[in-house]
Amino acid sequence: MQDIDISALTSQVLWAAFALAAVFGAIAQRTHFCTMGAVSDIVTMGDWTRMRMWVMAMGVAIVGFNAMVAAGWVSASNTIYASPRVLWLSALVGGGLFGFGMVLASGCGSKTLVRIGAGNLKSLVVFVVLGLAAFATLRGITAVLRVRTVDTVSIQLDGPQDLPSLMSAATGWELSTAALALGLLIGGACLAWAWARPEGRSGNTLLAGLGTGAVIVGMWWVSGRLGFVAEHPDTLEATFLATNSQRMESMSFVAPYAYTLDWLIYFSDTSKALTLGIVSCAGVIVGSAAYALATRSFRWEGFRDAEDTANHLVGAVLMGVGGVTAIGCTVGQGLSGLSTLSVGSFLALAGILAGARLAFKYQMWRLERMV
Repeated sequence: MQDIDISALTSQVLWAAFALAAVFGAIAQRTHFCTMGAVSDIVTMGDWTRMRMWVMAMGVAIVGFNAMVAAGWVSASNTIYASPRVLWLSALVGGGLFGFGMVLASGCGSKTLVRIGAGNLKSLVVFVVLGLAAFATLRGITAVLRVRTVDTVSIQLDGPQDLPSLMSAATGWELSTAALALGLLIGGACLAWAWARPEGRSGNTLLAGLGTGAVIVGMWWVSGRLGFVAEHPDTLEATFLATNSQRMESMSFVAPYAYTLDWLIYFSDTSKALTLGIVSCAGVIVGSAAYALATRSFRWEGFRDAEDTANHLVGAVLMGVGGVTAIGCTVGQGLSGLSTLSVGSFLALAGILAGARLAFKYQMWRLERMV
């Protein structure tokens, strides 16, 4: 066995993840990449430009991840998204809670970090509350509720739930062939739709879609290829370095909030190590702040009034509970999870979009009552 400097390799993984997250933050700050904003634009103005950004990012992530599967570099079965157990009710309910919450809190987990970088103090409060709610849903009081209710409803498959694995089992195709075929078909369809209109081919839209999708793919490579050790010198087992799940990970912004707060609170505990999720949160803030400061768009912003505060607090709680229940957010499930073509990710995404639309309807109803 070749000697491996685990400490040095872990540092490489963390720095690479931080750099990719910083790129994500800068791109999101420049282009206003935001899932909640994309849904809002459609509902309020009929503008699909930002939705084309998001779908383009999906397409790039799907094609890129499945191309790596075809090359034998990564496998969806090594992620949290492709478990044989399909938690369909958790995905739908959790996604719905997250989608409703992100509208109340003026943005999803990634947008919250981007806004913190640009000086938004409301988002800093959302970060703390969301992180606490996520931690409680991972290990605390709402975790007990989750495990005893929605998590009891599931479908058990004979193998991984990602579409390439299901297709391979059904047709006898090699997994690599199925992944490449479905990746090109579904990812290509996303890209074709995003580019079908002139606004999908504009500079900012291309930067947001192509850049964000590439960051997701890059993070998969860092975690699943660079950070993979076939035989850890201490455990003699296959290991993915610097991940909280002990599996390969890409970007997600719900559970990593909880891990970040845990690391900050117990910093002197040497068992609390930096992970890909924690440095990703920091990287997005730094990237956004760097761009905001460079372009002089950095602005301090606080709550408008008590109602504004209440909406953000409730939204943060819903995102924390819902995101953990759905195993991801608009980035964690909507991009990273969807890139694996997991059945659960499609369900979670449907729940998120339905929840967001319901929240916008609720807000419009509230406005009508105030007139």
